Amino acid sequence: MPQFQIRRATLNDARTISDFNRAMAQETEHRELPEQIISNGVKRLMARPEYGFYIIAEKDNAVVGTLMVTTEWSDWRDGLFWWIQSVYVSPEFRRQGVYRQMYQHIKHEASTTADVCGFRLYVEKDNTIAQQTYQTLGMGETDYQLYEELS
Repeated sequence: MPQFQIRRATLNDARTISDFNRAMAQETEHRELPEQIISNGVKRLMARPEYGFYIIAEKDNAVVGTLMVTTEWSDWRDGLFWWIQSVYVSPEFRRQGVYRQMYQHIKHEASTTADVCGFRLYVEKDNTIAQQTYQTLGMGETDYQLYEELS
């Protein structure tokens, strides 16, 4: 399995993260995200670390994968869940362990953070390849369904 360099994103990565998020939305939901809105959203998260952070995977100094981590407080566990969101790996690097290495990286980071109690993510119902990856890494499907109302 190839080795990738995994690190926290910096503001210099904002454009690439925005581009990857737009590509993911197009690929998974056939949605065109407005460039300015997603760019502003990425930069706002980076300016507010209490909202979360991005992880970057690189190969030969080129970004090949990204993911975002946001937090959710659990009073039941007196701790934070780290939500994994906006996962995108460049098509030519898929099935090579990019996500696995990013996930291992955030698990290691969480092990040095006292209040992280677990990891959560949501996945498209028909994205069976991603579901298999998450299961292989030890994640299990929950009994919950996700509901939302956008404003």
